[in-house]
Formats: sequence, structure tokens, C-alpha cells
Amino acid sequence: MTDSTRVDFIYLSEQDMIRAGVTDMAACVDTMEEMFGLLYHGDYRMAGPNNDSHGAMVTFPENSPFPAMPKPTADRRMMAMPAYLGGNFCTSGVKWYGSNIANREKGLPRSILMMTLNDADTGAPLAHMSANLLSAYRTGAIPGVGARYLARKDSKVVGLLGPGVMGKTTLAAFMAACPQIDTLKVKGRGQQSLDRFLSWVASNYPQITTVTVADTLEQLVRGSDIISYCNSGETGDPSSYPLVKREWVKAGAFLAMPALCNIDQAMEQPDVRKVLDNPGLYKAWVAEVPAPAHNTIPIIGVRFMDMLREGTLTADQLEDMGKIVAGEARGRISDQEIIIMSVGGMPVEDVAWGTVVYRNAKAKGIGVTLNLWETPELI
Repeated sequence: MTDSTRVDFIYLSEQDMIRAGVTDMAACVDTMEEMFGLLYHGDYRMAGPNNDSHGAMVTFPENSPFPAMPKPTADRRMMAMPAYLGGNFCTSGVKWYGSNIANREKGLPRSILMMTLNDADTGAPLAHMSANLLSAYRTGAIPGVGARYLARKDSKVVGLLGPGVMGKTTLAAFMAACPQIDTLKVKGRGQQSLDRFLSWVASNYPQITTVTVADTLEQLVRGSDIISYCNSGETGDPSSYPLVKREWVKAGAFLAMPALCNIDQAMEQPDVRKVLDNPGLYKAWVAEVPAPAHNTIPIIGVRFMDMLREGTLTADQLEDMGKIVAGEARGRISDQEIIIMSVGGMPVEDVAWGTVVYRNAKAKGIGVTLNLWETPELI
């Protein structure tokens, strides 16, 4: 405690974030596992009436009288994602999310992200940090936690749709959780992105000795122990989302889905276990968008919520990943069961990993110290 009114914070560039450990996937998976325990016990807050909202997004009309106003193109998002997380973190923060798929034509990432981490008591800034890697690694780490609890321990074959940033970090998390993986099947839209991805795999994971480029989703899914769809694309029509058919899925497979996905009726049946990363997140989503919600939000867990509304699924058939991590529900029960986990992405994840990286940076003297004020002008 101090009586000083001076407020300093640190700025962390992307290179600073790397030096502070943002790309340490094993540590990120551990951090997300700890976050899940706090989530289940309620030691967190996000936005919205039920404290579980993904965030607040600026939307744009199809037609505007203002020619400079952005158009609602694919992956056009301007969004604030605030959260508080307790436990050993006890920090708050907000990620600002600017995204447009057309950025790729300019040589920029689809999303350009910044994170501000705050003291949970005073609200004073602790750090303002580059958040593209922060967001990518925490997103990939969630399927890794899922694999730790829900994949077969002897999983060796990964089927991955989308060889982009999310595909890389998701595969990195699977490798951290399931060290016996030695085979990869991957499907992408463009040869250039596939070539970059395959080069990255060869450099980082020499234990993956068999790599196949799949021509179809069926080829990707069949025979895979772990499956993840990490693709981006247009929303609005679930029939256009990448599909999973039950007949393709081997007994004992684990599916972690952080992006566009649809399933056939056989996959909707009760013997396929359905796990949500946070049930409250999906309740918030369906309260915020018109039904059927899967038309607007392409995450498979939102389809589960539409099924609840339709009466084709009951609430007790949806499982909570936090409850499993907390030890109050069982993870994988048999080697034969098929389990699909929906990954929605939550700002508490950004706060958790951002706090760890911030503390690493402080301990190592990384970053640029900036002064907000010595004494506030208005008080």
C-alpha cells in the first residue's frame, strides 16, 4: 500500500510479449486449466446481465448514408471483451478486438488486438499489451485442456481444418496435452497457407512423422483421434458451415471446435457427449441474438442451445468443462465414447494469460514504463 497518487503502467509490444513467455503453450494450458476451476466456482465476472457475455460488439449496416462507414464484411468485428478473474490472478482487463478478413489482402492479420490489464481494486492500468499472440495462445490452449481431460491417452492422429494461426496454436496445445501424437491430417483453402503451416510443423514438431493434406472433410475426420475445425468464413447459413458426419467419426474420438462447425443428426444423438467451455456464455449468446442463434454465431455449442429450444436436447445432456476440471464431473469414461467440446472464447482467458505474461514481464524488467499521471488533474 502507498499514499502516492502516481500511476505507472508498462507497454508490451509483440516482441516484449514473446520475451515474457506468451508463446509458452504448456504454461498457457496449465493457466487455462486453473482458469476453468475459478470459472466453475464462480470467482469471475464478464459483461452482460448474467456476467457471462462474450463482450460488446459494434455492428455495421449493409447500407449506410455515410460512405466512410465500414461494411459488414466477413469477420468484421470491433469489440470490447471485459472480465475480472479472481483466485491467484485477482485482476481485471479488457481486450479490444478489431477484425476484418480483408486485412489479409493488405498483409495484415485478420484480427488486430490490444489488451489493457487493470488493478481490480483501483482500476488503474497495470499494462497495455499487444494481444494477437495472447489471444491466439489462450484460444488454442482451451482445446488443449479439453484434450487433457477428454481425449484418449493414446491419441496419435490429429485431423485439423484450417492451417492458420488458430490451427497452429490448437495443434501446439494438443501436442502439449497428448505427447504420443505422431500423425497429422490437415485441410486448408490455399496452397500458400498450407505450405507455411507444414513448414512450421516440421520445424517445431519433428515427432510428427506422418503428414497428409486432406482433400475432403471426410478424409480429414476418418481415423483421427483428435479433430478440430479452426477455420474462418461467412456466417448466416449453417448448411454452409464445415460439417461433421457421425459415420466419419471413429469410436473414442475427441472433437474440439473453436470455429465454424455443424453436425449431422447422428452426431446430435445423446450417446455423443456434448461439452461446453462455459454454459453461461451460451445462455448469454442466445439471449443476445435472434433464433436460431447458430445462424449468427457459428460455434457448435450455439447449435446445442438451438437444440434445447427445439426440444431435441435436454439440459442434462450438456456438460460443463469447468465442472470436469474441478473434479466434480467425470472426464473421459471409456475408450469408445465420442466427445465434442465447444470452444467459444472468453475474456477471462485473456485476463488469465495476460496476468501471467504481465507478471513475467515485471519480474524480468521487460517492457516500457509509461506514466499516466503524477497527480490526477481532476479528482
